[in-house]
Amino acid sequence: MRFDFLGRQNRQGYRAASNEEIVALLEPGVEIEGQIKLSTGMVRLNCQFKGTICSTGTVIVASQGDIEADIEATHISIAGKVKGNVRASEHLEITEHGILLGNVETPSLKVDPGAYFTGHCDMPTHGLEKSASKEVVSERERA
Repeated sequence: MRFDFLGRQNRQGYRAASNEEIVALLEPGVEIEGQIKLSTGMVRLNCQFKGTICSTGTVIVASQGDIEADIEATHISIAGKVKGNVRASEHLEITEHGILLGNVETPSLKVDPGAYFTGHCDMPTHGLEKSASKEVVSERERA
């Protein structure tokens, strides 16, 4: 299965390939407050949600999604609005018209033209961190 499982998904969600099963689709008109925990699969939020989201799979905030939550997942795609801190262990993308107001931690970040992001971004990559710190130390030694 691909993330663009419907034609309109190209404009509203993550566009990469995936074999994940869709475990939840929350569409406009739904308002939820609380905690979402997923052990596997993909959830697509095109609704209003307030609380926390924790998943070992994928979280897609579709174009009409209005989320006020801290989100932690393997892959996260934002085409709607998210207010909160976001931690994607593998990849985060903010698509055109997507809005993220909060801090980010992810090794891979894609921000499309027309997207909006404000906050602090931390991109930990263990191999690069070590080589970068060595370069900084050697630059200081030369000075």
